[in-house]
Amino acid sequence: MQPPLSGEHESAYELFQRGSRMLAERHPGAAAVLLERALVLEPGKASILEALGQAYFNQGEHALAADRFAAIVEADPLAHYAHFGLGLARARLADAPAARRHLRMAVFLKPDNESYQRALARLRADN
Repeated sequence: MQPPLSGEHESAYELFQRGSRMLAERHPGAAAVLLERALVLEPGKASILEALGQAYFNQGEHALAADRFAAIVEADPLAHYAHFGLGLARARLADAPAARRHLRMAVFLKPDNESYQRALARLRADN
């Protein structure tokens, strides 16, 4: 598929796909720009917020990442990956109590996920 010409508008899905590709190719800044545009078209869409949270986290924009993951958790308190992302972001922001709370929730919701377990163990070891 050819990228749209400058006068054409991309759908939220197309922007999400391009942003996800940029994220996978380790271009979080470019991904964030595309994903923010997708979010304007589909406000509150969990898949866009999740990818955007990842992009911001990978850029070192931990407060923005925390905001995006928190929006998912607020809409769906059982979203295990959002709790995980929010926990990691809060840890980077030196908010150990909030980080611990969200990482515990991620482990509780998905106990077989080793990444979640390791992140919680690292947080406990550091504090």
